[in-house]
Amino acid sequence: MRPTLRCLVLFLAGIPLSLGAVAIHARLWSVWFAYVCACVALAGFDAVFCLAKRKLRVAAHTPEQIFIGESATATIELSAGRRGAALQLLAELDPDLAPQPPISVEVRAAERGQPARGTAQVRLVPRRRGSHALRGVHVRWSGPLGLIEKRRAVMVDRKVDVVPNLGAVRAIALRMFADHNFFAGLKVEKFLGDGSEFESLREYVPGLDHRAIDWRASARHRKLLCQEFRAERNHQVVLAVDGGQLMSEPVDGVPKLDHAINAAILLGWFCLRTGDRVGMLGFDERVRQWAEPAGGMHTFQRLQALSADIGYRHVETNYTLTLAELSTRLRRRSLVVLFTDFLDTVTAELMIDNVTRLARRHLVLFVAVRDPSLETRALARPGTMGALHEAVVASDFARERHVVLERLRRAGAHCIDTAPATFSMALVNRYLDIKRRELY
Repeated sequence: MRPTLRCLVLFLAGIPLSLGAVAIHARLWSVWFAYVCACVALAGFDAVFCLAKRKLRVAAHTPEQIFIGESATATIELSAGRRGAALQLLAELDPDLAPQPPISVEVRAAERGQPARGTAQVRLVPRRRGSHALRGVHVRWSGPLGLIEKRRAVMVDRKVDVVPNLGAVRAIALRMFADHNFFAGLKVEKFLGDGSEFESLREYVPGLDHRAIDWRASARHRKLLCQEFRAERNHQVVLAVDGGQLMSEPVDGVPKLDHAINAAILLGWFCLRTGDRVGMLGFDERVRQWAEPAGGMHTFQRLQALSADIGYRHVETNYTLTLAELSTRLRRRSLVVLFTDFLDTVTAELMIDNVTRLARRHLVLFVAVRDPSLETRALARPGTMGALHEAVVASDFARERHVVLERLRRAGAHCIDTAPATFSMALVNRYLDIKRRELY
Protein backbone atom coordinates (compact mmCIF):
# COMPACT_ATOMS: atom_id res chain seq x y z
CA MET A 1 0.00 0.00 0.00
CA ARG A 2 1.38 3.39 -0.95
CA PRO A 3 0.13 6.93 -1.68
CA THR A 4 -0.78 7.84 -5.22
CA LEU A 5 0.27 10.90 -7.18
CA ARG A 6 -3.06 12.52 -6.31
CA CYS A 7 -2.29 12.11 -2.62
CA LEU A 8 1.14 13.73 -3.01
CA VAL A 9 -0.34 16.64 -4.94
CA LEU A 10 -2.94 17.07 -2.19
CA PHE A 11 -0.25 17.32 0.50
CA LEU A 12 1.99 19.60 -1.58
CA ALA A 13 -0.93 21.93 -2.26
CA GLY A 14 -0.93 22.84 1.46
CA ILE A 15 2.57 24.35 1.30
CA PRO A 16 1.59 27.64 -0.37
CA LEU A 17 -1.50 27.73 1.86
CA SER A 18 0.60 27.49 5.04
CA LEU A 19 3.18 29.99 3.79
CA GLY A 20 0.47 32.48 2.93
CA ALA A 21 -1.19 32.06 6.31
CA VAL A 22 2.11 32.52 8.22
CA ALA A 23 2.93 35.58 6.12
CA ILE A 24 -0.32 37.17 7.26
CA HIS A 25 0.13 36.33 10.97
CA ALA A 26 2.53 34.03 12.83
CA ARG A 27 -0.27 32.44 14.88
CA LEU A 28 -1.95 31.12 11.74
CA TRP A 29 0.51 28.18 11.65
CA SER A 30 -2.36 26.06 12.94
CA VAL A 31 -3.93 26.30 9.47
CA TRP A 32 -1.13 24.08 8.14
CA PHE A 33 -1.63 21.65 11.03
CA ALA A 34 -5.37 21.42 10.36
CA TYR A 35 -4.78 20.94 6.64
CA VAL A 36 -2.35 18.09 7.26
CA CYS A 37 -4.77 16.40 9.67
CA ALA A 38 -7.54 16.65 7.08
CA CYS A 39 -5.32 15.09 4.38
CA VAL A 40 -4.32 12.27 6.73
CA ALA A 41 -7.97 11.65 7.58
CA LEU A 42 -8.91 11.49 3.90
CA ALA A 43 -6.03 9.11 3.16
CA GLY A 44 -7.04 6.90 6.10
CA PHE A 45 -10.66 6.85 4.91
CA ASP A 46 -9.47 5.84 1.43
CA ALA A 47 -7.27 3.07 2.86
CA VAL A 48 -10.11 1.66 4.99
CA PHE A 49 -12.65 1.53 2.19
CA CYS A 50 -10.16 0.33 -0.42
CA LEU A 51 -10.49 -3.30 -1.56
CA ALA A 52 -8.62 -5.63 0.81
CA LYS A 53 -5.85 -7.77 -0.68
CA ARG A 54 -7.16 -10.95 0.94
CA LYS A 55 -10.48 -10.60 -0.89
CA LEU A 56 -8.89 -10.48 -4.34
CA ARG A 57 -8.86 -13.82 -6.20
CA VAL A 58 -7.01 -14.33 -9.49
CA ALA A 59 -7.26 -17.39 -11.78
CA ALA A 60 -5.64 -17.82 -15.20
CA HIS A 61 -6.51 -20.13 -18.10
CA THR A 62 -4.16 -20.59 -21.06
CA PRO A 63 -4.45 -22.69 -24.25
CA GLU A 64 -2.59 -25.99 -24.34
CA GLN A 65 -0.54 -25.05 -27.40
CA ILE A 66 0.04 -22.22 -29.86
CA PHE A 67 1.31 -22.46 -33.42
CA ILE A 68 4.44 -20.42 -34.03
CA GLY A 69 3.61 -17.35 -36.10
CA GLU A 70 0.11 -17.12 -34.61
CA SER A 71 -1.26 -15.70 -31.38
CA ALA A 72 -3.70 -16.82 -28.72
CA THR A 73 -5.35 -15.36 -25.63
CA ALA A 74 -5.14 -16.20 -21.96
CA THR A 75 -8.20 -15.53 -19.80
CA ILE A 76 -7.66 -13.91 -16.39
CA GLU A 77 -10.63 -14.30 -14.01
CA LEU A 78 -10.85 -11.80 -11.12
CA SER A 79 -13.03 -11.92 -8.04
CA ALA A 80 -13.15 -9.14 -5.42
CA GLY A 81 -15.73 -10.17 -2.85
CA ARG A 82 -18.86 -8.00 -2.75
CA ARG A 83 -17.06 -4.70 -3.26
CA GLY A 84 -16.21 -3.76 -6.82
CA ALA A 85 -13.09 -1.98 -7.93
CA ALA A 86 -11.27 -0.64 -10.95
CA LEU A 87 -8.23 -2.87 -11.41
CA GLN A 88 -5.20 -2.54 -13.62
CA LEU A 89 -3.28 -5.73 -14.27
CA LEU A 90 -0.01 -6.57 -15.98
CA ALA A 91 0.85 -10.12 -17.08
CA GLU A 92 4.33 -11.45 -16.33
CA LEU A 93 5.36 -13.54 -19.35
CA ASP A 94 8.41 -15.54 -20.30
CA PRO A 95 10.98 -13.68 -22.43
CA ASP A 96 10.03 -15.71 -25.51
CA LEU A 97 6.47 -14.36 -25.29
CA ALA A 98 6.06 -10.77 -26.45
CA PRO A 99 5.34 -8.37 -23.53
CA GLN A 100 1.84 -6.93 -23.36
CA PRO A 101 0.65 -3.51 -22.12
CA PRO A 102 -1.34 -3.13 -18.86
CA ILE A 103 -5.05 -3.93 -19.00
CA SER A 104 -7.80 -2.07 -17.16
CA VAL A 105 -10.67 -4.17 -15.77
CA GLU A 106 -13.85 -3.11 -14.01
CA VAL A 107 -14.84 -5.67 -11.39
CA ARG A 108 -18.52 -5.27 -10.58
CA ALA A 109 -21.26 -7.44 -9.12
CA ALA A 110 -23.93 -8.58 -11.55
CA GLU A 111 -26.61 -8.34 -8.85
CA ARG A 112 -26.73 -6.94 -5.36
CA GLY A 113 -25.40 -9.37 -2.80
CA GLN A 114 -23.35 -11.39 -5.28
CA PRO A 115 -19.55 -11.33 -5.50
CA ALA A 116 -17.96 -8.88 -7.92
CA ARG A 117 -16.32 -10.59 -10.89
CA GLY A 118 -14.47 -9.59 -14.02
CA THR A 119 -12.36 -11.09 -16.80
CA ALA A 120 -9.45 -9.86 -18.87
CA GLN A 121 -7.90 -11.19 -22.07
CA VAL A 122 -4.11 -11.27 -22.40
CA ARG A 123 -2.60 -11.86 -25.84
CA LEU A 124 0.08 -14.51 -26.09
CA VAL A 125 2.40 -13.80 -29.02
CA PRO A 126 5.22 -16.38 -29.16
CA ARG A 127 8.60 -15.44 -30.52
CA ARG A 128 10.10 -18.93 -30.51
CA ARG A 129 9.06 -22.54 -30.14
CA GLY A 130 9.28 -24.35 -26.83
CA SER A 131 7.50 -24.56 -23.50
CA HIS A 132 6.70 -21.08 -22.20
CA ALA A 133 4.53 -19.84 -19.37
CA LEU A 134 2.36 -17.08 -18.01
CA ARG A 135 4.31 -16.65 -14.78
CA GLY A 136 2.12 -14.29 -12.84
CA VAL A 137 -0.32 -11.41 -12.76
CA HIS A 138 0.46 -8.07 -11.11
CA VAL A 139 -2.67 -6.21 -10.02
CA ARG A 140 -3.00 -2.70 -8.65
CA TRP A 141 -6.01 -0.67 -7.60
CA SER A 142 -6.84 2.47 -5.62
CA GLY A 143 -9.45 3.50 -3.10
CA PRO A 144 -12.67 5.43 -3.71
CA LEU A 145 -10.85 8.79 -3.48
CA GLY A 146 -7.80 7.64 -5.44
CA LEU A 147 -5.37 8.60 -2.66
CA ILE A 148 -4.11 5.16 -1.64
CA GLU A 149 -2.93 2.47 -4.05
CA LYS A 150 -2.58 -1.24 -3.31
CA ARG A 151 -0.65 -3.83 -5.28
CA ARG A 152 -0.59 -7.59 -5.33
CA ALA A 153 1.41 -10.10 -7.36
CA VAL A 154 -0.22 -13.49 -7.94
CA MET A 155 1.94 -16.31 -9.35
CA VAL A 156 -0.09 -18.61 -11.62
CA ASP A 157 2.61 -20.50 -13.63
CA ARG A 158 0.34 -21.53 -16.51
CA LYS A 159 2.43 -23.26 -19.19
CA VAL A 160 1.73 -23.21 -22.91
CA ASP A 161 3.57 -25.15 -25.62
CA VAL A 162 4.58 -23.34 -28.80
CA VAL A 163 4.77 -25.89 -31.61
CA PRO A 164 5.45 -25.80 -35.38
CA ASN A 165 2.61 -24.40 -37.41
CA LEU A 166 0.40 -27.12 -38.89
CA GLY A 167 -2.34 -24.73 -39.94
CA ALA A 168 -1.06 -24.52 -43.52
CA VAL A 169 -0.87 -28.31 -43.77
CA ARG A 170 -4.44 -28.73 -42.56
CA ALA A 171 -5.80 -25.99 -44.83
CA ILE A 172 -4.16 -27.40 -47.96
CA ALA A 173 -5.16 -30.93 -46.99
CA LEU A 174 -8.81 -29.94 -46.75
CA ARG A 175 -8.69 -27.99 -49.99
CA MET A 176 -6.80 -30.43 -52.19
CA PHE A 177 -7.26 -33.91 -50.77
CA ALA A 178 -10.66 -33.98 -49.13
CA ASP A 179 -12.23 -35.16 -52.39
CA HIS A 180 -10.87 -38.65 -53.10
CA ASN A 181 -12.00 -38.56 -56.73
CA PHE A 182 -10.20 -35.28 -57.29
CA PHE A 183 -7.02 -36.68 -55.76
CA ALA A 184 -7.11 -39.85 -57.85
CA GLY A 185 -7.78 -37.95 -61.07
CA LEU A 186 -4.99 -35.53 -60.33
CA LYS A 187 -2.46 -38.29 -59.85
CA VAL A 188 -3.37 -40.33 -62.88
CA GLU A 189 -3.86 -37.54 -65.39
CA LYS A 190 -1.04 -35.29 -64.29
CA PHE A 191 1.81 -37.81 -64.19
CA LEU A 192 0.80 -40.38 -66.79
CA GLY A 193 3.32 -40.40 -69.63
CA ASP A 194 5.85 -38.15 -67.87
CA GLY A 195 7.66 -40.69 -65.72
CA SER A 196 10.04 -43.59 -66.09
CA GLU A 197 8.04 -46.44 -64.52
CA PHE A 198 6.20 -48.75 -66.97
CA GLU A 199 2.42 -48.39 -66.82
CA SER A 200 0.79 -50.24 -69.74
CA LEU A 201 0.76 -50.90 -73.49
CA ARG A 202 -1.53 -49.13 -75.89
CA GLU A 203 -2.07 -49.28 -79.63
CA TYR A 204 -0.05 -46.83 -81.64
CA VAL A 205 -1.90 -43.88 -83.16
CA PRO A 206 -0.43 -41.07 -85.25
CA GLY A 207 1.05 -38.40 -83.04
CA LEU A 208 2.61 -40.67 -80.42
CA ASP A 209 6.36 -40.76 -79.89
CA HIS A 210 8.00 -43.34 -82.19
CA ARG A 211 10.63 -44.03 -79.55
CA ALA A 212 7.92 -45.48 -77.28
CA ILE A 213 7.08 -48.30 -79.72
CA ASP A 214 7.66 -51.74 -78.20
CA TRP A 215 8.80 -53.76 -81.22
CA ARG A 216 8.78 -57.13 -79.44
CA ALA A 217 5.23 -56.71 -78.19
CA SER A 218 4.20 -55.40 -81.62
CA ALA A 219 5.63 -58.51 -83.27
CA ARG A 220 3.74 -60.79 -80.88
CA HIS A 221 0.42 -58.99 -81.32
CA ARG A 222 1.01 -58.20 -85.03
CA LYS A 223 0.19 -54.51 -84.53
CA LEU A 224 2.11 -51.48 -83.38
CA LEU A 225 2.04 -51.06 -79.60
CA CYS A 226 3.51 -48.22 -77.54
CA GLN A 227 4.67 -48.20 -73.92
CA GLU A 228 3.13 -45.78 -71.45
CA PHE A 229 4.99 -44.68 -68.38
CA ARG A 230 4.07 -43.08 -65.10
CA ALA A 231 5.99 -41.17 -62.45
CA GLU A 232 7.69 -43.25 -59.78
CA ARG A 233 6.28 -42.92 -56.28
CA ASN A 234 9.04 -44.28 -54.09
CA HIS A 235 11.67 -41.55 -54.37
CA GLN A 236 13.65 -40.47 -51.35
CA VAL A 237 13.31 -36.94 -50.01
CA VAL A 238 15.49 -35.67 -47.16
CA LEU A 239 14.53 -32.47 -45.34
CA ALA A 240 17.80 -30.98 -44.01
CA VAL A 241 17.11 -28.10 -41.60
CA ASP A 242 19.92 -25.85 -40.40
CA GLY A 243 19.61 -24.78 -36.74
CA GLY A 244 22.67 -22.52 -36.61
CA GLN A 245 22.87 -18.96 -35.38
CA LEU A 246 21.82 -17.34 -38.67
CA MET A 247 18.54 -19.25 -38.61
CA SER A 248 17.67 -17.79 -35.20
CA GLU A 249 17.28 -14.29 -36.63
CA PRO A 250 13.61 -13.18 -36.81
CA VAL A 251 11.88 -12.29 -40.07
CA ASP A 252 8.36 -10.83 -39.78
CA GLY A 253 8.43 -11.57 -36.06
CA VAL A 254 9.24 -15.29 -36.46
CA PRO A 255 12.74 -16.83 -36.54
CA LYS A 256 13.93 -18.13 -39.89
CA LEU A 257 14.24 -21.58 -38.34
CA ASP A 258 10.51 -21.70 -37.65
CA HIS A 259 9.69 -20.55 -41.19
CA ALA A 260 11.89 -23.40 -42.42
CA ILE A 261 10.31 -25.98 -40.10
CA ASN A 262 6.76 -24.97 -41.08
CA ALA A 263 7.65 -25.28 -44.77
CA ALA A 264 9.48 -28.57 -44.18
CA ILE A 265 6.47 -30.11 -42.44
CA LEU A 266 4.19 -28.99 -45.26
CA LEU A 267 6.55 -30.39 -47.91
CA GLY A 268 6.96 -33.63 -45.97
CA TRP A 269 3.21 -34.10 -45.86
CA PHE A 270 2.97 -33.52 -49.63
CA CYS A 271 5.78 -35.97 -50.32
CA LEU A 272 4.17 -38.68 -48.22
CA ARG A 273 0.81 -38.13 -49.91
CA THR A 274 2.39 -38.53 -53.35
CA GLY A 275 4.05 -41.81 -52.35
CA ASP A 276 7.63 -40.70 -51.69
CA ARG A 277 9.81 -41.72 -48.76
CA VAL A 278 10.69 -38.81 -46.47
CA GLY A 279 13.52 -38.40 -43.96
CA MET A 280 14.74 -35.48 -41.87
CA LEU A 281 18.12 -34.12 -40.80
CA GLY A 282 18.61 -31.45 -38.13
CA PHE A 283 22.10 -29.99 -37.94
CA ASP A 284 24.23 -27.03 -36.93
CA GLU A 285 27.89 -27.62 -35.99
CA ARG A 286 27.10 -31.35 -36.13
CA VAL A 287 24.16 -33.62 -36.86
CA ARG A 288 21.60 -33.32 -34.06
CA GLN A 289 18.58 -35.22 -35.41
CA TRP A 290 18.30 -37.89 -38.06
CA ALA A 291 15.41 -39.99 -39.37
CA GLU A 292 15.81 -42.53 -42.16
CA PRO A 293 13.57 -41.93 -45.19
CA ALA A 294 10.35 -43.90 -44.78
CA GLY A 295 6.99 -43.98 -46.54
CA GLY A 296 3.41 -43.99 -45.35
CA MET A 297 1.36 -41.29 -43.68
CA HIS A 298 2.29 -42.64 -40.24
CA THR A 299 5.77 -41.19 -40.88
CA PHE A 300 4.33 -37.68 -40.67
CA GLN A 301 3.93 -37.92 -36.88
CA ARG A 302 7.60 -38.83 -36.57
CA LEU A 303 8.62 -35.88 -38.76
CA GLN A 304 6.49 -33.55 -36.67
CA ALA A 305 8.00 -34.76 -33.40
CA LEU A 306 11.54 -34.63 -34.78
CA SER A 307 11.13 -31.09 -36.12
CA ALA A 308 9.94 -29.90 -32.71
CA ASP A 309 13.27 -31.04 -31.23
CA ILE A 310 15.33 -28.80 -33.53
CA GLY A 311 16.43 -26.05 -31.16
CA TYR A 312 17.94 -22.60 -31.48
CA ARG A 313 21.71 -22.80 -31.18
CA HIS A 314 24.12 -19.87 -31.34
CA VAL A 315 26.89 -21.77 -33.10
CA GLU A 316 28.39 -21.61 -36.57
CA THR A 317 27.01 -24.15 -39.03
CA ASN A 318 29.52 -26.80 -40.12
CA TYR A 319 28.52 -27.71 -43.70
CA THR A 320 31.62 -29.85 -44.30
CA LEU A 321 30.90 -32.27 -41.47
CA THR A 322 27.11 -32.42 -41.72
CA LEU A 323 26.73 -32.71 -45.51
CA ALA A 324 29.55 -35.27 -45.71
CA GLU A 325 27.82 -37.35 -43.05
CA LEU A 326 24.53 -37.00 -44.94
CA SER A 327 26.19 -38.31 -48.11
CA THR A 328 27.41 -41.41 -46.30
CA ARG A 329 23.94 -42.14 -44.92
CA LEU A 330 22.16 -41.91 -48.28
CA ARG A 331 22.70 -45.06 -50.35
CA ARG A 332 20.59 -44.02 -53.34
CA ARG A 333 19.98 -40.83 -55.27
CA SER A 334 17.66 -38.56 -53.31
CA LEU A 335 16.14 -35.12 -53.32
CA VAL A 336 17.88 -33.17 -50.54
CA VAL A 337 15.94 -30.06 -49.51
CA LEU A 338 18.43 -27.85 -47.67
CA PHE A 339 16.92 -25.15 -45.43
CA THR A 340 19.68 -22.73 -44.47
CA ASP A 341 20.86 -19.14 -44.81
CA PHE A 342 24.03 -17.11 -45.40
CA LEU A 343 25.31 -13.56 -45.12
CA ASP A 344 27.66 -12.84 -48.03
CA THR A 345 29.96 -14.47 -50.56
CA VAL A 346 32.86 -14.76 -48.10
CA THR A 347 30.98 -16.68 -45.39
CA ALA A 348 29.18 -18.78 -48.04
CA GLU A 349 32.32 -20.25 -49.67
CA LEU A 350 32.37 -23.46 -47.64
CA MET A 351 28.63 -23.84 -48.06
CA ILE A 352 28.91 -23.54 -51.86
CA ASP A 353 31.76 -26.05 -52.03
CA ASN A 354 29.91 -28.68 -49.98
CA VAL A 355 26.58 -28.14 -51.75
CA THR A 356 28.39 -28.52 -55.09
CA ARG A 357 29.92 -31.80 -53.89
CA LEU A 358 26.52 -33.04 -52.69
CA ALA A 359 24.84 -32.07 -55.99
CA ARG A 360 27.11 -34.41 -57.96
CA ARG A 361 25.29 -37.43 -56.55
CA HIS A 362 21.94 -36.07 -55.37
CA LEU A 363 19.45 -33.46 -56.48
CA VAL A 364 19.76 -30.47 -54.13
CA LEU A 365 16.97 -27.97 -53.56
CA PHE A 366 18.48 -24.98 -51.74
CA VAL A 367 15.86 -23.05 -49.75
CA ALA A 368 16.47 -19.68 -48.06
CA VAL A 369 14.16 -17.15 -46.42
CA ARG A 370 14.51 -13.68 -47.85
CA ASP A 371 14.22 -10.74 -45.47
CA PRO A 372 11.76 -8.24 -47.05
CA SER A 373 13.24 -5.37 -45.02
CA LEU A 374 16.56 -5.79 -46.83
CA GLU A 375 15.01 -5.03 -50.20
CA THR A 376 12.87 -2.25 -48.70
CA ARG A 377 15.92 -0.47 -47.29
CA ALA A 378 17.89 -0.94 -50.50
CA LEU A 379 15.15 0.64 -52.64
CA ALA A 380 14.03 3.36 -50.19
CA ARG A 381 14.82 6.99 -50.96
CA PRO A 382 17.31 8.08 -48.27
CA GLY A 383 16.46 11.25 -46.40
CA THR A 384 19.50 11.32 -44.13
CA MET A 385 23.11 10.21 -44.28
CA GLY A 386 22.32 7.30 -41.96
CA ALA A 387 19.53 6.12 -44.27
CA LEU A 388 21.91 6.45 -47.22
CA HIS A 389 24.48 4.23 -45.51
CA GLU A 390 21.77 1.66 -44.72
CA ALA A 391 20.63 1.65 -48.35
CA VAL A 392 24.19 1.10 -49.62
CA VAL A 393 24.85 -1.76 -47.21
CA ALA A 394 21.49 -3.38 -47.94
CA SER A 395 22.13 -3.10 -51.67
CA ASP A 396 25.54 -4.77 -51.26
CA PHE A 397 24.04 -7.65 -49.27
CA ALA A 398 21.29 -8.13 -51.87
CA ARG A 399 23.85 -8.20 -54.70
CA GLU A 400 26.08 -10.72 -52.92
CA ARG A 401 23.04 -12.86 -52.13
CA HIS A 402 22.22 -12.95 -55.83
CA VAL A 403 25.82 -13.95 -56.64
CA VAL A 404 25.75 -16.87 -54.19
CA LEU A 405 22.42 -18.17 -55.50
CA GLU A 406 23.67 -17.94 -59.09
CA ARG A 407 26.78 -19.95 -58.21
CA LEU A 408 24.60 -22.61 -56.59
CA ARG A 409 22.42 -22.84 -59.70
CA ARG A 410 25.50 -23.26 -61.90
CA ALA A 411 26.61 -26.07 -59.59
CA GLY A 412 23.39 -27.94 -60.35
CA ALA A 413 21.29 -27.00 -57.32
CA HIS A 414 17.74 -25.69 -57.55
CA CYS A 415 17.29 -22.53 -55.49
CA ILE A 416 14.35 -20.86 -53.77
CA ASP A 417 14.80 -17.44 -52.16
CA THR A 418 11.50 -15.82 -51.33
CA ALA A 419 9.71 -13.86 -48.60
CA PRO A 420 7.92 -15.66 -45.74
CA ALA A 421 4.48 -14.84 -47.16
CA THR A 422 5.07 -17.06 -50.22
CA PHE A 423 7.76 -19.30 -48.80
CA SER A 424 5.81 -22.53 -48.20
CA MET A 425 3.78 -22.55 -51.42
CA ALA A 426 6.83 -21.69 -53.53
CA LEU A 427 8.54 -24.74 -52.06
CA VAL A 428 5.57 -27.04 -52.74
CA ASN A 429 5.21 -25.78 -56.32
CA ARG A 430 8.91 -26.35 -56.99
CA TYR A 431 8.69 -29.90 -55.58
CA LEU A 432 5.70 -30.71 -57.80
CA ASP A 433 7.57 -29.36 -60.81
CA ILE A 434 10.65 -31.46 -59.99
CA LYS A 435 8.50 -34.54 -59.52
CA ARG A 436 6.64 -33.96 -62.78
CA ARG A 437 9.92 -33.64 -64.70
CA GLU A 438 11.42 -36.75 -63.04
CA LEU A 439 14.63 -34.95 -62.11
CA TYR A 440 15.55 -37.34 -59.30
